[in-house]
Amino acid sequence: MVAVVLRDLWAMPVTLSDFEQSAHTTLANDVFAYLEGGAEAELSLHQNRAAFGRIGLLPKLLADCGGGHTRVTILGQPAAHPIMVAPMAFQRLFHAQGENATALACAAQEAVMVLSCQTSTAPEEIAAIPGRRWFQLYMQADHDSTMSLVTRAVACGAEALVVTLDAPINGLRDREVAAGFALPDGVRPVMLDPLPQPHRPQLQDGQSVVFDGMMVFAPTWKDLTRLIADSPVPVIIKGCLRAEDARRFVDAGVAGIIVSNHGGRVLDTVPAPVTRLAAVVQAVGQDVPVYLDGGIRRGSDVFKALALGAEAVLVGRPVMHGLIVDGARGASQVLRRLRDELEVTMALCGCATVADITPDMLAPFEESRP
Repeated sequence: MVAVVLRDLWAMPVTLSDFEQSAHTTLANDVFAYLEGGAEAELSLHQNRAAFGRIGLLPKLLADCGGGHTRVTILGQPAAHPIMVAPMAFQRLFHAQGENATALACAAQEAVMVLSCQTSTAPEEIAAIPGRRWFQLYMQADHDSTMSLVTRAVACGAEALVVTLDAPINGLRDREVAAGFALPDGVRPVMLDPLPQPHRPQLQDGQSVVFDGMMVFAPTWKDLTRLIADSPVPVIIKGCLRAEDARRFVDAGVAGIIVSNHGGRVLDTVPAPVTRLAAVVQAVGQDVPVYLDGGIRRGSDVFKALALGAEAVLVGRPVMHGLIVDGARGASQVLRRLRDELEVTMALCGCATVADITPDMLAPFEESRP
């Protein structure tokens, strides 16, 4: 009996890579392609992770780290650590309890959860679970529909809006298409389904499906400005890579900026977010917090993002891997592992608190292989 128990323990995932491998063996191929796939040749998808490997660490020695901690402030509220859960759509694809299980994991690990507006679980149901939540929003074709989503989310406890701006239309996710992915029965965007559908223009000969069809409904600066004015909670934008855009967002009144390339799922060959982080931080100064989304797989990655000026990071796919493997417990283990790794990295680099993490603790790093 003891040998059986030990064998089972040895087989349990430990690192985020272990969880990813276990998830791959568990999930249907088409659903895994949906989760893991990126745009076109998936070069940006690969670079999101690889870019962290080109950043090295320069520890400070003999630092007094006794009594250290990972506590931070996120959007004016105290947080146990700077690791948040990114918005991920249709989580019931990955586990029967879907977003409810993720919310339980976030509650257990004191992590802020960003709920996707493509949630497959009603926000009223998730609201019964304790914890801090933000709401990710795709602006709709008409302002009334957008505000109906906002009103519902805020009524369910959303502290902020995360407005995704880098995907006005879907990217070309070739791996997902090749796998034949389609939403199964019973998994739907429960917040979007009740909304009225916009009238689609009748295209004439020679007109573009993209420019004369899809992009007719894409949000503009005017739409964002109106949303900021009407929103009862702070508005954070997600998808910024350009310093010039970041400054303009601040001037428009956003409460925060998430540097992200949508997990490499929309436009290929855009740079890894971590490579653009410092420029965005410099552009906005101390005016608003900047967060990083994309490529986080280790606690040392979190450390590097903080050293480059991020106030917190968002993690998506790894949390879904934990959800796939063991529901709320698996997702909780992923978050705990990241926090543990961050603490170890901080201690070994001589940082007792997140405030001690500074840019001079980073250096270029190139792995040499025999």
